Amino acid sequence: MNILEVQNLSKTYGKGDTMVKALDNVSLSVQKGEFVAIVGPSGSGKSTLLHILGGVDTPTSGKVIINGTDISKLDETALAIFRRRQIGLIYQFYNLIPILTVEENMTLPLLLDGRKPDKKQVEYLLHTLGLEKRINHLPNQLSGGQQQRVSIGRALINNPALMLADEPTGNLDSENTKEIIALLRRFNRDFNQTVVIITHDENIAVSADRVIQIEDGHITRDEVMRQ
Repeated sequence: MNILEVQNLSKTYGKGDTMVKALDNVSLSVQKGEFVAIVGPSGSGKSTLLHILGGVDTPTSGKVIINGTDISKLDETALAIFRRRQIGLIYQFYNLIPILTVEENMTLPLLLDGRKPDKKQVEYLLHTLGLEKRINHLPNQLSGGQQQRVSIGRALINNPALMLADEPTGNLDSENTKEIIALLRRFNRDFNQTVVIITHDENIAVSADRVIQIEDGHITRDEVMRQ
């Protein structure tokens, strides 16, 4: 079953002589439970693609269908709710709220939705992410690796249809990089969690099930690494 379908997606910036095509008629699909790496040089369009998939940017033309919903047809309010419930976003710089604790940051998407956190799920995530002893710490009391673990927990708290990670290890050393990728793979394997990760780190790319390469707004390679 396709959890994600991208149909003829284009994104342009500017007009006339200054027009830049960030994405040019890109189409792809991702099945439930896949772990996909999108690679490409800076300026290739990979981050633009991820932002459109995450509903934080809009395409110039084309469609993005997530879990059967065409997100381009949603108004701003409906899109914000859909994004919160169906998409887990992980950023390079964590994007945690400085005045909230580890637990508060992780459960924020639920609270914004007016829903109570499931105590067992929160405890499970804290345990799996190795954060039980940091539950009341603020972001500035955590290392970079720990902050990224919190953002993974926040992305997973709603059991999203799709997890999107934009250079999630770009700010981390090699040891923390290995640990974060191992955690993402674990959630992918144990819960059939669909993961799409943007990276320029070849070592991360080869650990994926499938690698999609983007250059100058086009897909130039789409290779299954493991079934």
